[in-house]
Amino acid sequence: MTEASFHHEHILADGVQLHVVRAGIGPPVILLHGFPENWHSWRRQIPVLADAGFSVLVPDLRGYNLSGRPQDKNAYRLEHLVRDVAALVHATGYSRSHIVGHDWGGVIAWMFAGQYPQLVDKLIILNAPHLKIYFQKVRYPRQMLRSWYVLFFLLQRLPEFVLSSRNYRVLRKMFERGPARKLAFNTEDIEQYIEALASPGALTAALNYYRANVTMATMGKSAILMPIQAETLVIWGELDPALGIELLDGLDEVAPRVCIHRIPDSSHWVQNEAPAEVNRMLVNFLRGRKDT
Repeated sequence: MTEASFHHEHILADGVQLHVVRAGIGPPVILLHGFPENWHSWRRQIPVLADAGFSVLVPDLRGYNLSGRPQDKNAYRLEHLVRDVAALVHATGYSRSHIVGHDWGGVIAWMFAGQYPQLVDKLIILNAPHLKIYFQKVRYPRQMLRSWYVLFFLLQRLPEFVLSSRNYRVLRKMFERGPARKLAFNTEDIEQYIEALASPGALTAALNYYRANVTMATMGKSAILMPIQAETLVIWGELDPALGIELLDGLDEVAPRVCIHRIPDSSHWVQNEAPAEVNRMLVNFLRGRKDT
């Protein structure tokens, strides 16, 4: 299966039209990307999952790429983001879906599984912290230093200027030099992301995920989240420069049915750095095999 065989459509979510890529036939799997990517983040997973007998739905999250882009910062609050996922599950035609999320997509997936357990079959998280654990760990110097960029993103206008200057040099270098396994992103991949982020208002929309949710109110809500009922797999690149492995501590308390798979020589962009290993884990876990 190639990208040429992917089906592109739009689905009405929580007041926003989401651009969605579909492929395959079978039980649904929804793949949620992170910052500052889009559906293309899962280009190496979509064909494998479709060939394994799953129906794959991959949205551009609201504000990204070809999806609707609300101007109001509050439109990017987690309550709206999880409702978008609920709409995607309903659009599958099934009562439940497997949910897979990376980075911000993973944060949304954690929250969605806690708030809509009846819509979740299995949950898979790639290098994304559960907010309850994140807000506990970020109070300590080790994770606080790793999270310096979050405070920077909360500023107004300056982050947009810095990230977009010199033809988005900072973001280009992030994709080129950030992964522990080099060439995780080729030139075509990087240009696709930059072109999408260069659309009017796109970079601000992506930053609004931080500005709308990294607040004291979010911290308080995260402390009372219900435990995740779904069988859960967490895949974690241990060389992540922004999210330390200590964020895995206590996961069994928030997700009692969790299984953790660490990839020692991969960093944050794990599905791009170690696609073969990640794909094997995804398919085996979703099929119920024990060799995950």
